Amino acid sequence: MNSVSVIVPVLNEAAQLAEVLASIRRALQEEDELIVVDGGSLDGSAEIAERFADRVVHSPPGRARQMNAGAAQSSGEWLWFVHADSQLLPAHRAALVSLPEKASWGRFDVRLSGQRMMYAVIATLMNLRSRFTAIATGDQAIFVRRDVFSVVGGFADQPLMEDIALSARLRQRSRPCCVGPAVVTSSRRWQKNGVWRTIWLMWTLRWRYWRGEDPARLHREYYG
Repeated sequence: MNSVSVIVPVLNEAAQLAEVLASIRRALQEEDELIVVDGGSLDGSAEIAERFADRVVHSPPGRARQMNAGAAQSSGEWLWFVHADSQLLPAHRAALVSLPEKASWGRFDVRLSGQRMMYAVIATLMNLRSRFTAIATGDQAIFVRRDVFSVVGGFADQPLMEDIALSARLRQRSRPCCVGPAVVTSSRRWQKNGVWRTIWLMWTLRWRYWRGEDPARLHREYYG
């Protein structure tokens, strides 16, 4: 794998952003770049990003719009979309080097932060489901060749399930490369709303999305 552009969408993530971006910076190789796309943060996230990123892009809010804006400003052969509550290690970047030559996209296994046994169960089920369905979520740090991303039209301009929509289009071309080690992502949504309530909400919204419901309506319910 040649150069990689890591694209991180941000909206009011100041609390942990410096730690996350520092971890990404340490993981990258010399030819790579880190692009942070701020969606109008009011907590100084953009200013924090300036300390670590090669480029800070400003965009209207919306994860899909922000990631598309970052991709448009990037130069890497590969695009690697990483959430602002996930952390990368050099081992993750090294794993990309060993991808098959014909690989066009993929994702990492995920592990939730925290010590609760239920978090390990949730992550295991997420990874197994992804391998079975060939669908990746944003928490799994999706990576895709720039030319392939362009051909499938990037992320759909929708406020929720944009990662699933992209995966579904990419899956039509090839199955994803599912690689490790696991990327650690924050368990804050489960901590805040409760494990079982969050599981039920996420599965319900996903089912309704597959049934064709408007992502904007699902977004309002997901974020209250």
